[in-house]
Amino acid sequence: MEIRGITWIDDVVDKLEWKHSVRQYEVEEVLYRHPSFRFVERGERSGEDVYVALGRADSGRLLAVFFIHKQDGKALIISARNMSRAERRRHERR
Repeated sequence: MEIRGITWIDDVVDKLEWKHSVRQYEVEEVLYRHPSFRFVERGERSGEDVYVALGRADSGRLLAVFFIHKQDGKALIISARNMSRAERRRHERR
């Protein structure tokens, strides 16, 4: 999968910071450094499904970034958090 850009919604940026202590630049570091992608669910619109990107930020923090892969190739960020134990194991095996 190729990410051709990132679309941000202000309310999501705020939620990432206060609820998960995740900064925008950390999400960008993960998405642009060859993360592993996993399909999560079909989107409400045809061709716009939800995925999770598992990757490491420059700080070493392991993040799970949830996004809608838009038809233009951009990622609409909907959430991001620290990886769960199972996600870390899956990510380390690749």
